[in-house]
Amino acid sequence: MAYDPNNPFARILRGEIPCIRLFEDEHTLAFMDIMPQADGHALIVPKVAGEDLLDTPASSLSAAISTAQRIARAVDQAFSPKGIILTQFSRPAAGQTVFHLHFHVIPVYEATAMRNHARQQADLTVLESQASRIRAALDKL
Repeated sequence: MAYDPNNPFARILRGEIPCIRLFEDEHTLAFMDIMPQADGHALIVPKVAGEDLLDTPASSLSAAISTAQRIARAVDQAFSPKGIILTQFSRPAAGQTVFHLHFHVIPVYEATAMRNHARQQADLTVLESQASRIRAALDKL
């Protein structure tokens, strides 16, 4: 499959689709997942075009993992989860639904089951509130 420059994350990177931003640098963008599996679920995308793990340049992967660690630390401070899952799906058979490489930072809570992947859009007001907590934690890192 060839990279589609009109995929949702490419459009977010170009500013054509809004997102709830958490962090941005010259190589990556982190934002809230609008269909979260848990409170505080964030996405990290490299700014370089790449469909998945197999065709994204190593330098972009390295930058994305560094940003994922930074976001995971902020999520940990903001929400105090019992654990954090870092996932990346490559190709449809693995569960990939948006074909621009991205990493999920998903907090895990002891008494709360995770919601299904890419199933239900969350209330944007709730997501913005969660994002504020993560941004405040980022400011302290």
